[in-house]
Amino acid sequence: MTSRRSMLRSLAALGPTALFASDALAEVTRWLPSALPNVPPALVASDEDFWVTVQQAFDVDRSIINLNNGGVSPSPRTVQQAFRRYTEQANNMPAYEMWRHQEPQVETIREGLAGIFEVDAEEIAIMRNASEALETLQLGVPLERGDEVLTTTHDYPRMLTTWDQRVRRDGIVLKKVGIPTPLRRRQDMVDNIEAAITPRTKVIHISHVVFLTGQILPVRDVCRLAAKRGIRCFVDGAHSFAHFPFTQKDLECEFFGTALHKWFLGPIGTGMLYVKKDRIADIWPLMSAPKEMDTNIRKFEEIGTHPAAMHNALIESIAFHRAMGIERKAARLRYLHSVWTDQLEKYETVRFLTDIKDDDNQCGLRLVHVEGTDPGKVSSYLLEKHRIFTVSIGHEDFKGLRVAPSVYTTVDEMQRFAKAMSIIARGEAGSAVSMDLKG
Repeated sequence: MTSRRSMLRSLAALGPTALFASDALAEVTRWLPSALPNVPPALVASDEDFWVTVQQAFDVDRSIINLNNGGVSPSPRTVQQAFRRYTEQANNMPAYEMWRHQEPQVETIREGLAGIFEVDAEEIAIMRNASEALETLQLGVPLERGDEVLTTTHDYPRMLTTWDQRVRRDGIVLKKVGIPTPLRRRQDMVDNIEAAITPRTKVIHISHVVFLTGQILPVRDVCRLAAKRGIRCFVDGAHSFAHFPFTQKDLECEFFGTALHKWFLGPIGTGMLYVKKDRIADIWPLMSAPKEMDTNIRKFEEIGTHPAAMHNALIESIAFHRAMGIERKAARLRYLHSVWTDQLEKYETVRFLTDIKDDDNQCGLRLVHVEGTDPGKVSSYLLEKHRIFTVSIGHEDFKGLRVAPSVYTTVDEMQRFAKAMSIIARGEAGSAVSMDLKG
């Protein structure tokens, strides 16, 4: 009988193109989930023979270490191949190919995403990004002058800007609640939300994962709180979907918007909106739809002519997601982070803005700060001196360097990051990363 190790190495020896070509993916999809039977995800996380098969699915530039996969992530080769294939097919005879063949195929994508989120396919709309999904809710929910929307100071700027526009246009009231950072006691955040609710509160808008710090927020508790008070709760899942294990039932949410080009590894320009079936009629679409579609989730997709290639290529993202396994993925991301956090936590000047020892608080996105340094300068130093790409974060409550590897990231790359950050933590990078104290 072939051992798991020899099987993995044999698959890897096929080469990335052969291994992850579309005609072989179905076999890989069936095989990977059972590649390490009865092995806990935490142990699979450090099995490099397993992860080399995942790494080889990507065409990435290894001369630079990309640790900004939270903004947008590369897609596996199969996704890119599908995108090109659909684009070329559509270009042969656009009106015929797009509207008779490709657009109807979106129903397969709808069913696949619904299966992952464990909801009815009639509750899933295919969008172009998380912003479009969430703004559909924000601009589509009926609100009157004086109605209150409750959000946090850690929510995404575009979403806050959208609410600010409704403040200017419709006279609603926007209230922002602070979140302790790091959040040691999750109930503190729920208590802050509850304390800010008034009889005029109509919407609570909350991120599942804070894009700034990677903090996983207690969304289910907030959704329950909102439901008890008859308040709509909009969940920003841009950084949570396909990042770690959960379904709609775990959140108990009625509204959820996410991007599919981040942790789901879909084509750039794809997103998803979930609206509970009996709530669809409550939300106006961004672009007009006929009255007959009032209760149809597809009314949110009425955006005019657009390339079907992007959302149809998601079929390969769905297959890749299922092949890898979400539990293994989350365990791997946490393991990759441990490679550098275990080395840096010994330095007194290093601060982690999430609780790195509590899996309920974090997964694949972290914020770290070295006291006495300027995060912008740190980011530039890492890129110029070590070829490591990160993003600096500046907030009125905190600052730091956001670190977001992906499943194609290697242990060696995280070790190189740890070494570079250790130089900074020891103060050996000098003025290249120091704060400008003159101002």
